[in-house]
Amino acid sequence: MPYSAAHKARILIVDDHPMVRAGITMLINGETEMHACCEAGTITQALQANRTCPHDMAIIDMSLAGESGLSLIKCLLSDSPNLPILVLSMHDESVYAESVLRAGARGYLMKQAATNTMLRAIRQVLQGELYVSEQMLSRLLQKTARAETAESPISSLSASEITVLHLIGQGLATKEIAEKLNRNVKTIESHKTNMRHKLNLSSSNQLTYFAITLLQQSEQE
Repeated sequence: MPYSAAHKARILIVDDHPMVRAGITMLINGETEMHACCEAGTITQALQANRTCPHDMAIIDMSLAGESGLSLIKCLLSDSPNLPILVLSMHDESVYAESVLRAGARGYLMKQAATNTMLRAIRQVLQGELYVSEQMLSRLLQKTARAETAESPISSLSASEITVLHLIGQGLATKEIAEKLNRNVKTIESHKTNMRHKLNLSSSNQLTYFAITLLQQSEQE
């Protein structure tokens, strides 16, 4: 759908930092054909806004006060299957971009990107296209062309498993993860067992170390 000053694209912004939301809002509202219509700082607030504030697209942070944006993508698309979602994150795209796209988002953008790059990403996603950086696109195309078998260590994990892995990396115990994701402890334990098998790890301690190391590496790059 073409957007214009007379028919602006309405955008939901989800980030747990008020100053970040304010900055994105200012950037978007400075354009003639788009408008930041609503915002949220938590998954609960985002789901409420998704149901009560009409919008054409959502921009969400990968990490929301200890919660994973992958969970939010799944919930948003459950309520609004055709909603275009752009993930904005500090985490390195080589670690998370594929998982985000598999979860149903239409784009992944690093927070360090220039403002004109963000606007280009927003416009592409609004037009129904995918957005990743040129480097990531080249990597994905090469992987497809060569039918590579060597993948990211977390490429075999489901969206739910990646969410749990993210929370393990933040130091949360099984019970805390279960409470945060509104799941029972057995479900989280099952996810952890499946992850150990997929990642070829022999113990919960190894899984915890892997999760913490992965998170630290993504934040440092």
